Amino acid sequence: MPDARVSVVVLTFNRAAELCRVLERLKALPEQPQVIVVDNGSSDDTAARVERIFPEVELVRCAANLGAAGRNAGVARVTTPYVAFCDDDTWWAPGSLARAADLLDAHPRLALLSARVLIGPEQRLDPVCERMAKSPLDATGLPGPALIAFMAGAVVMRTEAYRAVGGYEARLFLGAEEALMALDLAVCGWRMTYAADVVTHHHPSPARDRRSRDIALARNRLWIAWMRLPLISAVGESLAILREVAAERLLWPVLRQALGGLGWALARRRVLPPVVHEMHRRVFGRRSPPPSSAVSG
Repeated sequence: MPDARVSVVVLTFNRAAELCRVLERLKALPEQPQVIVVDNGSSDDTAARVERIFPEVELVRCAANLGAAGRNAGVARVTTPYVAFCDDDTWWAPGSLARAADLLDAHPRLALLSARVLIGPEQRLDPVCERMAKSPLDATGLPGPALIAFMAGAVVMRTEAYRAVGGYEARLFLGAEEALMALDLAVCGWRMTYAADVVTHHHPSPARDRRSRDIALARNRLWIAWMRLPLISAVGESLAILREVAAERLLWPVLRQALGGLGWALARRRVLPPVVHEMHRRVFGRRSPPPSSAVSG
């Protein structure tokens, strides 16, 4: 019998064959969730294949590639209280969505569960999960370690919480987009946890353009620092990020992009309250949240 509590939003771009494999796995889940595919402006036959092979899937076609913000179009169609996310190279383990829904039912101030991610056929644990499991934050009243960040493509969220913070920021496109959402959720009083018994599988697709993604990630980390962190922390964070990208010989392209949008970021500056800033500081110090593994759009 379908579990009426949870839907799955799948984000895809020009990976029709891989997407179909993911949809086959989602179709076989015992929860039989509503599945919504967001085609992020693909130029291949993604939409045609989904319509032909998976008529039960709701297809959302974006006119262009919106990056992570494409998920907003999927969530706009969700009618269930909870929404799980995956990409065209990830899928949920049987029973995990029901377990996530049970945990969210039991903890009404819990915005999301970041899942345990198993990589490849050998099912290696994603290193980001190891760090989440060791979170130093106070987890009183939570079913697992408390978080101040999560992985965008491996999370089950309360639909209400996602909508309350406006979804993903379109200007960020891809890279650290969940870091901004996590901070905004915490400011609103929502809590987040790592749930080791909620499992997703990730068989990474080949990187499209690693250099461009690394530049965008660093740019977004800089923008987020100036959008949310107190002045001293924003300066320290920025210097740390610039040192990292200088070592990778990406300093000038990162600076060009970051400075080009700095006015936009400052216009959206809302400094974190001390309690949320302290959570961020305890987990990351002067480091930004790590890349969202490869589990992101």
